Amino acid sequence: MKDLKNKTAIVTGGSKGIGKGIVEKLAKSGCNVAFTYLSSEESAIEIEKLSEKYNVKIKKYKSDASDFNQSSKLIENILDDFDSYDILINNAGITRDNLILRMDEESWKKVIDINLNSCFNLTKCAIREFMKKKKGVIINISSIVGIKGNAGQSNYSASKAGINGFTKSIALELGSRNIRCNAIAPGFIETDMTSKGDGKLLDSWIESIPLKRAGNVDDVANLCVYLASDKGSYITGQIIKVDGGLVT
Repeated sequence: MKDLKNKTAIVTGGSKGIGKGIVEKLAKSGCNVAFTYLSSEESAIEIEKLSEKYNVKIKKYKSDASDFNQSSKLIENILDDFDSYDILINNAGITRDNLILRMDEESWKKVIDINLNSCFNLTKCAIREFMKKKKGVIINISSIVGIKGNAGQSNYSASKAGINGFTKSIALELGSRNIRCNAIAPGFIETDMTSKGDGKLLDSWIESIPLKRAGNVDDVANLCVYLASDKGSYITGQIIKVDGGLVT
């Protein structure tokens, strides 16, 4: 079903992992997509080619979401190329895991900049168009680690907890303008990155999940499509877990 036909979405960090899955699922739902990347240019080029497969417009932009000036310029470029947009999905994120005793200041700042500050930057720059249209959808990709914490991920956990608070505040601020803001908090999702981990450790994580399996990128992307569509028109200010029941 083309639930997002004639809509346009912005997706940060859309060249790999969950972001890549979101871009493809949006396109499959009839949505035009502008997505950002930093280093994965080959993957970004391949994703752009999906335009023909799904008969929508997909365009890549090399842009650092943690830089406010680049974010502002990105929105200008997207408006030039697409005329307008309806959906913003803040997905850009990294990890720099370490125990607090070993974590250096740079690892803390880098994760906060890319994971949390990017949400502010893109939201701040994008909402003018939403307010002009009196309609818009913002979806922030958080994590269950932002809800429950995790040893060795104090920086990542803090950034995702910040996203959760930011999401609720923006929903309250912009709800009267018919702008919805929600966050999706994935649990253990199978990606290229997680597949390279220690097999025994991965098995132990999966054993702790009530559904006894890892999630996949479609589990997150499908929810993005629902929240972005009119089917989710009465949902805002929510942190929705996609974790197989791990945090219940």
